[in-house]
Amino acid sequence: MELKQLVQSIEKEVIAIRRHLHQYPEVSGEEFETSKMIQGKLSEAGIQYKTGYAGTGILGVIKGEKPGGTVALRADIDALPIQEENELPYKSIQPNKMHACGHDAHTSMLIGTGKVLNQLKSEIAGTVLLVFQPAEENAPIGGSRRMMDDGVFDEYTPDVIFGQHVWPDLPVGEVGVVHNEIMGASDRFKITVKGSGGHASMPHQSNDAIIIANNLITQLQTIVSRNTDPVDSAVLTIGKIEGGYRYNVIADEVTMEGTIRTFKPEVKEMVKGRFYSIVEGVGKSFNASMGIDYFDGYPATVNSPEWADEVRNAAQKVLGEGATPVVSPSLGGEDFSRFLHKYPGAFYWLGTSVKDTEPQYPLHDPRFKLNELALGKGVEVMVQLALNALSKLKKEESAL
Repeated sequence: MELKQLVQSIEKEVIAIRRHLHQYPEVSGEEFETSKMIQGKLSEAGIQYKTGYAGTGILGVIKGEKPGGTVALRADIDALPIQEENELPYKSIQPNKMHACGHDAHTSMLIGTGKVLNQLKSEIAGTVLLVFQPAEENAPIGGSRRMMDDGVFDEYTPDVIFGQHVWPDLPVGEVGVVHNEIMGASDRFKITVKGSGGHASMPHQSNDAIIIANNLITQLQTIVSRNTDPVDSAVLTIGKIEGGYRYNVIADEVTMEGTIRTFKPEVKEMVKGRFYSIVEGVGKSFNASMGIDYFDGYPATVNSPEWADEVRNAAQKVLGEGATPVVSPSLGGEDFSRFLHKYPGAFYWLGTSVKDTEPQYPLHDPRFKLNELALGKGVEVMVQLALNALSKLKKEESAL
């Protein structure tokens, strides 16, 4: 049976799995039922697996009947603490939990990919690993490092690893991939500004934390506008600010939370260094106490160019020559980056836009939707990619 026919034979099941996971989402560290479902589906397909990685993580193992290299395919399995606002038959029934980043689709597509590859074992030269990773959304801790620390690759070490992510900015039938950086480093911070309070009518008797915070925000924005080379990418965002008691009270404390996003390690270190010096400098100039909690998050997700090319080749083979448009990297963070720090490979985006039929809301929005017509295409691309990668590894081995 041809690859396309094999994929078509399991496409409805892949959609059904995705809808079940969407209806019963579990957030980072709580993916117990999700893990059980994955294990059940792997057992049904006769795919060997091991559990216990990062708590709820799973490693499926498909050994081909011929010797060869080892290719790992990863899907993240956790949801977000978001209240879904869509009206769907399979809408989340869990309060304040939603698959708003498409991990339900990632999981179902990897299960489908495993089922297809398992039927092709006689043709496979090597081993395919199915990596079901928890806690991707739990930045800066994540689940990838914990899986590796727990020995997920101790027995089978991947020669290459791939990750696929749904992408609402691309139409169905297109795949986005780039050489080198595709996703950004994502750090977090919290600043506590401590001044002294007082009555609004007597500001000279206080040290207004809101005024200090206002100056600090303005100064922090100069890091990108005046310290970062314009050809490099950096973002510093204050996403949350809290302070004050009522209209006639001068605030004694303000807290601010935000994120820093970069691609290059040297740019990250420059931004981080300037961040500390500006916060401390503003504190001294206003005679205020400044507390800093800084969390180094996921590093940048950096693709190996040769394996990014294999993604492009696989996508064009199954979806057509025009399936891989030129795309720009994103400064969104991704825990897959830690896998790529240890093993060569590539991360890519699968087009899932619903723009033709309704408004498209972005990832992490409570109204986020994806086009389920993309799921079969995602399985087909991933299967073809695994086969291509094993073939490439075999040729490289023969050339030695």
